[in-house]
Order: sequence, then C-alpha cells, then structure tokens
Amino acid sequence: MKCGVVDVGSNTIRLSIYHCEGKHFKLLMNKKEMAGLASYIRRGAMSEGGIWVACRVLSGFREILNNLGIQEFHVFGTAPLRNISNTEEAVDTIRVATGIQVDVLSGAQEANYSFLGALAGGNAPASGLLADIGGGSTELVAYRDGVISSQCSLPIGSLSLYANYVSGLFPTHQERRALRAQIRHEIGRAKTAGLTCSHLTGVGGTIRAAAKLCNHRAKSDPGNLLIPAGEIRALYKDLKKCNQATLHQILEIVPDRVHTVLPGLAILKTVLDVYKVETISVSATGVREGYLLDRVLGGNTQ
Repeated sequence: MKCGVVDVGSNTIRLSIYHCEGKHFKLLMNKKEMAGLASYIRRGAMSEGGIWVACRVLSGFREILNNLGIQEFHVFGTAPLRNISNTEEAVDTIRVATGIQVDVLSGAQEANYSFLGALAGGNAPASGLLADIGGGSTELVAYRDGVISSQCSLPIGSLSLYANYVSGLFPTHQERRALRAQIRHEIGRAKTAGLTCSHLTGVGGTIRAAAKLCNHRAKSDPGNLLIPAGEIRALYKDLKKCNQATLHQILEIVPDRVHTVLPGLAILKTVLDVYKVETISVSATGVREGYLLDRVLGGNTQ
C-alpha cells in the first residue's frame, strides 16, 4: 500500500509519501510548502487568508497523489489549527472547499507521535529527552526504557516567536531579551522541569536547520546527525550578531528559514541550558511517522 500523510504546521505544510507493508514503512518522497500559517493568526484566530493558503496547498498535494494513483491520504494539523479560537471554522472551511478532513492533534498527541516516530526510526536511545521544535509549538518528552515518563506541549515556536516579537528580519537586542524571557517562562512551566539529561533527540525543522549550519561551520559531513551542544551555543552567539555575514550564512545553508532560525535557536539553546544537554542527535523521523504508525497502520502510542 502507498499512502500520503500531510502535516499542517505553523511554518510548513509537509507531504510524505510512504510504501507500507504491515507495520513497516519506507519513505518514498517528501514535499513541503513554506505556508507560514502562524503569521496569519490575529488576536488568537486564523484569518480567512491563512485558511485559504491551507486549502490551496492541500489541494495541490492531493493532486500530486491523484497523479501518482495514490488514494490513501491522511491530513493532520498541529499548533496553527490547535491554538486558535476558530479551529472548527477553519477545519470546516477546508473540508467544504477541498473535501479534505483535517485531524487536529492535541499537544499531548503531537508529543506522543513525535516520540513514537523518532523511536520507530531508530533515532532515539532507549532513555532520554526528546524535543520537537516547530513553528508554533515545542514538544518535550522525557522517557525511560522506551516508555514516556512525562511530556508537554509549549505554545512557543520559531515562527510564532518571530511573529510576536520581531519587527524586522532579525530580532534586535531588546527583542531577543523579550523572546528569551518568554521561552524561559514557558520551559519553567514544563512538566519535564527539573530533569537533567546529557543527550537530546531532536525532531523538527529548527533542529535540522541548526545541524546543517553547524556542519557547514565545522566543515563536517553534511549528513552528520550528532551535534555537540557547544556548537549550537557557538552558532547562536555568532548568528545573533545579525550582520551581513549572518545573512549570507543563513541564505547559503537554510534560506527558507532566514527569519525563523534565530528564534528557533533561542528555544533550542534554552532547552540545552535548562536540561544540561551535552549532545544532540537529529532524528530523520518524527510526528508524521508516529501518526502513520498509530492512525494509519494501527500501532500503539504511549
């Protein structure tokens, strides 16, 4: 069986196509659109323009699947549809306009699926801490012997912080102070607070982008997925200068994240500091694979 799974996120909308046999799957292709849905949220509600952006992208993805002869199509939404006051209106509009039903995940479900996907992909040790830093939320999962011990979903992400705190392309010194204060406040409320863990498994676009930048700076193999925490801290210290060299570096390596990489790195650096992390492994699998295993293939989450 071949199927498509779409993740409607705050920064990107991503389509993954899988070949599935029983409970096993193989990724065939990925496609993403930088939709930036978090930037369409005003006074806690998704604007009509943002809803129609989602409709356009989802219709395009369904057309790709139709052209490939793939009928199995599953769509879920995370923070940009979960953390708004007009969730029902947005989901109903998408369904009426496109015929596509979006399954809106709770924060706990998103954390579970990120963990399940990373674990199934062999990208996480048996015990440790997982962080999924997205555009509109950050999920933290502590686990031992493959079982979740605590988890939480925090309403901070790379794009939402940018939209709420940054007036230009890069945050000013005062804006960085304000967004860091918000990050510390949210992480201080986390259910995983008080935990220390020397190793972090990272899921999501922010952490993948950070790894690409660190590997480029260190002249390491671009496919290297194990990053010392010190390299992340040095990267943040360098990029927050917000000069021409900063812009050139980001545009060369992760151009689609030019405006969100610093807010995302601020979240990551705070997580590393609070939990005393020494190394980060970047997971190639995450929430979409977890959703595939549980909702499509009938696996079990924690």
